[in-house]
Amino acid sequence: MERIIIIGNGISGVTLARHLRKSGSKDEILIISSETKHFFSRTALMYIYMGHMKYEHTKPYEDHFWAKNDIKLLYDHVKHVNIYDKSLKLESGDHVTYDKLVIATGAKPSFFGWPGQNLKGIQGLYSYQDLLNMEESTKNIAKAVIIGGGLIGVEMAEMLRSRNIDVTFLVREDRFWGNVLPMEEAKMIGQHMKTHHIDLRLNTEVAEFISEDGTQLHSVKTSSGEIIETQFAGVTAGVSPNIDFLKNTDIETERGVLIDDQFRTSVPDIYAIGDCAQHRNPPPGRRSVEQVWYTGRIMGETLAQILTGKNVKYNPGPWFNSAKFFDIEYQTYGQVLPEIQNNESRFYWQHPENNIAIHIVFDKDDYSFIGINVFGIRLKHEYFDKMLNKNATVSEVLSNLNDANFDPEFFKRYEEEIISSFNNTFPDLNVSLSAKPWYKKLFA
Repeated sequence: MERIIIIGNGISGVTLARHLRKSGSKDEILIISSETKHFFSRTALMYIYMGHMKYEHTKPYEDHFWAKNDIKLLYDHVKHVNIYDKSLKLESGDHVTYDKLVIATGAKPSFFGWPGQNLKGIQGLYSYQDLLNMEESTKNIAKAVIIGGGLIGVEMAEMLRSRNIDVTFLVREDRFWGNVLPMEEAKMIGQHMKTHHIDLRLNTEVAEFISEDGTQLHSVKTSSGEIIETQFAGVTAGVSPNIDFLKNTDIETERGVLIDDQFRTSVPDIYAIGDCAQHRNPPPGRRSVEQVWYTGRIMGETLAQILTGKNVKYNPGPWFNSAKFFDIEYQTYGQVLPEIQNNESRFYWQHPENNIAIHIVFDKDDYSFIGINVFGIRLKHEYFDKMLNKNATVSEVLSNLNDANFDPEFFKRYEEEIISSFNNTFPDLNVSLSAKPWYKKLFA
């Protein structure tokens, strides 16, 4: 029997531990974390702040679950990894040894060396400690600034607005989330944010954080020289792998811990998964570092199989993601890059009155489906996973769009409007819906 130590109790590490036990492993499993004593749902942080949930409601497993499954938890911080005697030095002063080590330490908010960035009232939002700090820093304040676009920025804006705090949102690009969203979607989301009383400033960069007493944030200075008074600044310009404790080791790193397709690092018996991992050779259509919840879960499941003797490789399938921009639901499947590529044709449809849109990308030569962004309509993941894996044409994808719709009963449907608009744009393809939606089939 070996001792497997997992550093980090996020979705990757906990999924690994659970699936090791599901696979029948009798090895000793120890999870070390200095964030929380028990695993919680990181995506629920905003709902704790907004008063919709309490911390204890975000724990998927009862506290007795861990002992019942013989998974040991240690609330401590790993300061150093000694690869030569296979030991970990802990903040408490203790040392523990491992036979196999899994690094699953997640990520941390990215800062970029701005003058004054260490003042009180400036922070990101990733960990439970970040939530506690935000709770304390935003008590009785009137104004806040958010720096950087993206999903965490929108979440933080919604959190602050739930307490009637004025929010100024600074984005250095010419559109919101410009490194991900095409112009059409970015414009729609930007306008929607303004309806929620967010002061969205595009083409605006931070130059300096200013304090009057040397400790507490008072205002933000932009690169144009404007001074914006604020009591809180949320830095949401991305996250980076949380691997500083590995600096003085022989474990190879770049942005993250470098791994192969079985999560092995450059050091025998040491693995890395989740937000802190960087693939040397990422699977087709995937990035080397992917910091999303479901990839962390898949990594944990796959590594559990590997550590129990199965010869499998990481295969997350086609890219997908989902989120919310206030009350607009967003899904993406495949690749929809912010700028059109030479081999692509694109189709964009937006409802004239509501924040409902769809953006489809396909190959302009063979018409193979490349990807889709969708806003305000729920579509089935398994449908687009199937279409992408079989290299379906855009005509096949659209003709079966009724089957892809996941919206519940009595929701308005838009497939016929979308197909009509597509045929007006690409008359040579002449797509028609091959099947009625389920509710029309019932009464046919």
